[in-house]
Amino acid sequence: MTRQAIPIGRIYGIPVGLDYSWFLVFALFTWMLAGSYFPAEFKGWPAWLYWVTGAATTILFFASVLLHELGHSVVALRYKIPVRSITLFIFGGVAQIASEPPSAVSEFFIALAGPAVSFALAGLFAVLKPAVAGVEPLFGMAKYLAYINFALAFFNLIPGFPLDGGRVFRAAVWAVTGNLRRATITAANVGRFFGFLFILVGAWQVLVGNFVGGLWIAFIGWFLDGSASAQIQQTAFQGALSGHTVAQAMSTSCPAVPVDLTLQQLVDDHILSSGRRCFLVNRGSETLGLMTVHRIREVGREHWAGTTAAQVMLPLASLKSLGPDTDLWNALQLMDRDGVNQLPVVTDHRVVGMLSREDVITYLSTVRELGA
Repeated sequence: MTRQAIPIGRIYGIPVGLDYSWFLVFALFTWMLAGSYFPAEFKGWPAWLYWVTGAATTILFFASVLLHELGHSVVALRYKIPVRSITLFIFGGVAQIASEPPSAVSEFFIALAGPAVSFALAGLFAVLKPAVAGVEPLFGMAKYLAYINFALAFFNLIPGFPLDGGRVFRAAVWAVTGNLRRATITAANVGRFFGFLFILVGAWQVLVGNFVGGLWIAFIGWFLDGSASAQIQQTAFQGALSGHTVAQAMSTSCPAVPVDLTLQQLVDDHILSSGRRCFLVNRGSETLGLMTVHRIREVGREHWAGTTAAQVMLPLASLKSLGPDTDLWNALQLMDRDGVNQLPVVTDHRVVGMLSREDVITYLSTVRELGA
């Protein structure tokens, strides 16, 4: 889920997008419904009607998934937690909530909001079935959407992280122990258990002849195990950074260049000769902005000789900055939230260093090597 999603709009100010893998699952889902499910349930339809009904049902299913994720997002916003985006992808959807919830209670309600929406949708479609019973395609769609939304809610309540049930379980452990990190690792390990269980069930299904269904179950298990393992690693990483500040990891050797230096001179005399990728842009002793290799690459090479650093730099006033006493983990979250790889460290309106992701990794490696 690191690739750029295709934007399709905003809801409550939250960007909504489609991952490229969504198109694959859309095609597979439509094919399954049009080629297997609806022909088995409703005989005698023309072939085109099976495909139209299958595609419409798939779109409504993913609309249901979007509402499920909006349930999480709306409750998160009520707790003043920003939501970066909602993305629909091969396994359904994911709401990118910008930070951990402030309490076990907020985690509990944010996690439950999604399944609650799915259960409500299942009930809505079940109620609609009698109303559209005279139109078989609409009845078939309502019947399937009632079933699939109930299944979605039930599946998500499995108590293994990162599923919603795992987050509810984490909230319970957090409330009992008062320790979010311990609760996260416990819930993630339960998530790995369910991941392995799904893989085993999927393999057994393949052996007894249900190749496609078994492969899909095993694939879901692999995804659960991978997501839970990544969460454990992230939590361990966060624990290792605990108590360490930006001042300990930042680089103080970010050189300054004058505002009138051309990009060609910057590349020839500074970047290629030193290997550095970040420079402060100064007018006298005053820092005006930040210059990076990425900014230079945005300018055509043929324009380098006539373009100055001042014209291309990132103005310091527009940049987020860090204080030297900022917790390293919070600094990483800020970089991730803003989509940048480095930030200036400022004290008393003066740049005293730069912190990059590489600085944090190097510092952490040193801490581990020394056993500190």
